[in-house]
Amino acid sequence: MSTVGFRQHDHTHCVHTALAQADAKCKAQRLQFTPVRRRVLEILLEKHRAMGAYDILSVLSAEGMGSQPPVAYRALDFLVQNGFVHRIEQLNAYTACAHPTHDHIPAFLICRSCKAVAETETELTQGRLGAAASTSGFQIERVVVEAEGLCPECIGDQP
Repeated sequence: MSTVGFRQHDHTHCVHTALAQADAKCKAQRLQFTPVRRRVLEILLEKHRAMGAYDILSVLSAEGMGSQPPVAYRALDFLVQNGFVHRIEQLNAYTACAHPTHDHIPAFLICRSCKAVAETETELTQGRLGAAASTSGFQIERVVVEAEGLCPECIGDQP
């Protein structure tokens, strides 16, 4: 067991399950889950934190899977487009999706100290934003929710 997303879980099981789900979705939708795309997802799952494209590229390069930025960016574009990975705007980084089997609106809790990222879900039709959109006749198509604060571990490190 390890702490991820600010709570305990079986990390090995989660990596295996997420890769199996990605394989199944790609087969069902006839998407090309190339070795590089699979490895990029695996890297993000193994690290369980947000990573920049160049951090991912350095791992790929060390493993002989390419050293040019388009290698990482193309794989990340595919993974984001198909819901396996999310882009964390504030960090200019990427993290594996915690809920890859269903469509959802993610919200991210970002620790300002250790940069750990936890994903949760939000609902556009609820809350003030949803109400404001509904009242004005606006249809929300995309929302990025990123909250910055301190994770439980970093709060414990505070004097």
